[in-house]
Amino acid sequence: MSTNTSPATAFQAHDAKFAAITGLEPKLEVLLEVTEYPFAHEAGVFIAATNELFITSNQFVDKKTGVKKLQINKVSLGDAIQQVTREEIECDVIQMGNGGVNYQDDSKILFCAQGSMTQPSGLFAMDAKAPYNTAAVVTDFRGRPFNSVNDVVVHSKDGSIWFTDPSYGYEQGYRPRPRLPSQVYRYEPGTGTIRAVADGFGHPNGLCFSPDETVMYVTDTDWIYGDGSTDDSRVSSIYAFDVTYYSGSPFLCNRRLFAMADTGIPDGIKCDLEGNVYSGCGDGVHVWSAGGVLLGKILVDGGAANFCFGRNGELFILNETRLWRAELGPEVKGALLRI
Repeated sequence: MSTNTSPATAFQAHDAKFAAITGLEPKLEVLLEVTEYPFAHEAGVFIAATNELFITSNQFVDKKTGVKKLQINKVSLGDAIQQVTREEIECDVIQMGNGGVNYQDDSKILFCAQGSMTQPSGLFAMDAKAPYNTAAVVTDFRGRPFNSVNDVVVHSKDGSIWFTDPSYGYEQGYRPRPRLPSQVYRYEPGTGTIRAVADGFGHPNGLCFSPDETVMYVTDTDWIYGDGSTDDSRVSSIYAFDVTYYSGSPFLCNRRLFAMADTGIPDGIKCDLEGNVYSGCGDGVHVWSAGGVLLGKILVDGGAANFCFGRNGELFILNETRLWRAELGPEVKGALLRI
């Protein structure tokens, strides 16, 4: 299915600098629609070598078991919309999969498993090729189980893994009562060292580095509680931290409010190579300058929990039952893959 949206209505400028991002002829189209369940919700991991996209669904009730689940999908993008195909990947090891990121030179995807009442929450590495072998990376903080690990990013220079751990699993009834605060963690695979590096959040959610990895952005989605209720007095914001080194170890310092989403919550978050900050919000993808100025929005009916960059200005937007592709200016490149 192909649905094209007029750039005049889909790309909403709030600052003249947004034109440098959208380019002269921005486009927005639906690549794939699945009506059986909300297949396009989180992760969004683009594998350039194979032109594939790994995504996780929102919660739905499995018709076979009658139990809530999340489904991992692999979308093969092809050279045209008519060639886009989807494969469901069954991986019982990853319970209630959510965020994800490219891992080990794209040979694997590092997924966040929110866990269940009987299976742990944590980080799991899955091969990017069939039979999709999967292994646990870390599933506890020194013996105390994680709440429901949500999103993850890998430092490009030292390979350390940074991730968020809110309490949504308990609030939604599929995880035990939390034994840890809602925090951000840093894990070193080589040594097994794990540290809590930031706290004071309601629900820490998405996170990413600036292009030079001197700033970390973390979204707090406390505006929406696990039962779906919302409260306009609660946080729906992005915080910025400086990544500062003391005695050779990184710390997140100088916490500051970077931006507040005016619609819904800022969920998944990414930077482009110019330092602009993108986040999936209640009405689409919002884009801020590195100075926190809202430059514009890519409007998608129903909003976007997450998204990821492809090649040369491609942006794949996860919109529950629809996967969209925005074509921005060809010089726009995501900071994660730099392509």
